[in-house]
Amino acid sequence: MTHYTNIAQSLKQSADLYPFKRAVVYPASRDNAGRVLYSQLTFRQLDQQSDNLAAGFDSIGISRGTRTILMVTPGMEFFLTVFAMFKVGAVPVVVDPGMGIDRMLQCLSQSSPKAFIGIEKAHVLRRLRPGFFKTVEQWVTVGRKWFWGGYTLNQLMEYNSNTPFQPVHTTDSDTAAIVFTTGSTGPAKGVVYTHGNFQAQIRQIQSHFQISPDEVDLPTFPLFALFDPALGMTAVIPDMDPTKPALVNPVKIIEAIENHGVTNMFASPALLNRVGKYGKEHGIKLPSLRRVVSAGAPVSPANIEQFSTMLSTDTQIHTPYGATEAVPIISIGSHEILSETKKLSEQGFGMCVGRPIADTQVKLIEISDEPIARMQDALEVPENQVGEITVKADLVTEHYYNNEDEDLLAKIQDADGKIWHRMGDLGWKDSKGRIWFCGRKAHRVETGEETLFTIPVEAIFNNHEKVYRSALTGVGPKNRQMPVVFVEPYGKISDEQQFLMELSVLAQKNPLTAGIEYIFIDYKFPVDIRHNSKIFREKLALKARELITG
Repeated sequence: MTHYTNIAQSLKQSADLYPFKRAVVYPASRDNAGRVLYSQLTFRQLDQQSDNLAAGFDSIGISRGTRTILMVTPGMEFFLTVFAMFKVGAVPVVVDPGMGIDRMLQCLSQSSPKAFIGIEKAHVLRRLRPGFFKTVEQWVTVGRKWFWGGYTLNQLMEYNSNTPFQPVHTTDSDTAAIVFTTGSTGPAKGVVYTHGNFQAQIRQIQSHFQISPDEVDLPTFPLFALFDPALGMTAVIPDMDPTKPALVNPVKIIEAIENHGVTNMFASPALLNRVGKYGKEHGIKLPSLRRVVSAGAPVSPANIEQFSTMLSTDTQIHTPYGATEAVPIISIGSHEILSETKKLSEQGFGMCVGRPIADTQVKLIEISDEPIARMQDALEVPENQVGEITVKADLVTEHYYNNEDEDLLAKIQDADGKIWHRMGDLGWKDSKGRIWFCGRKAHRVETGEETLFTIPVEAIFNNHEKVYRSALTGVGPKNRQMPVVFVEPYGKISDEQQFLMELSVLAQKNPLTAGIEYIFIDYKFPVDIRHNSKIFREKLALKARELITG
């Protein structure tokens, strides 16, 4: 018997259970006194209005399997559009605008889309660069339609059949969405999510974080907001540019938490740092928060410690580990980090990301850049030895969109027919079953005598009081690389020679870093736009080569 799964069904369940509870709250404007005025939809309204929109989509041919570019800002229309798409079985194609316009357009074109739903600015872009949208047949504008064809979302919303729209009978293996990775260590790849993957994610999040029906969420990353209606949580859309969390206004984030008694908050490390710094300086307390979840890039213990000053003693900051292809798979809470793993991380043991969540299986295999066809061909490394992190669970995505080369490098077939995903990250397992992250596989430096890993090496340099962050990179041919470390100080260093001497002494004292001769200062690291923390070490490697070879 076929088992039908449609992620939109979870919205219908929430609408039945909590019809008059607020599903989405959006900051629309401010009154004369500067107080925020909010617009909102209840779960029943979100379900009914997305039913209308689903019928509208269906009437113009946006239906089961239609790959549809989605370029809509967080807000009511974002939720209505995505759930209407799930109901008709259309496939949203989502790209992080933070990756830059040219890379974003290449990703969109790569997905061979048949429909395009976007805000006015997005339609201007597609008119300016039409070559990337040749396969598109249907255009929908969220907002006002100017000098281009197609439909507006409001027109399609008016399609009222007076009967609930029945979500199409999709299965666990049917494609639900294509989400492009940021491609911080290579070209962006389209990750294929199935309805089964999404359902498994919801189960994992619900059970691990013990989310209850009375919760209010502040999701500062738009895609994670989509889990809220399925979890029965009220989603309060923050007043911020989601592509630039490092520039967020802390006052607006704190205001939203206080206005709605937010219990759950998802934040990137960059946002956590900015809001935490402001909160600590102003002595702010946020007693309504039951948990904070921070992911997207490594979260430093100092960042956790700073934000924790605003929280109740029993509230934890959780730092789940994962990637676009598999998230969340491993997690740890701030109590364990601050009381136990922090001091070991500072000594170069790596960053502890915790234990596998629920029934997620994690194996550490020998480091290799070659494809591995079957899991029985992979050699598992013993405890305390660094290997590549691989993961198997129902939420793990099984392939990329039209990208067999990347499938070969990242996916391993198991004997039971399921897929193991190679995270491209390195780590080791301790005697307590915890995984310690040591950096990206592509960033390791092989000298011929030893292999250096970014996170442990950089931790040693980060112990210097004037160092904000550091980056290990390598110069020269593979297996004979010369390790080079760049440091970004907190501010301008008056005596750079003295500073470099201090760093050199620090390096010589630790066996992890004793072989590093080249240390350079860089006052502004090349980093990703969104998180301001993923360091583009490839660019620093080129700079290192120039500095060494002249």
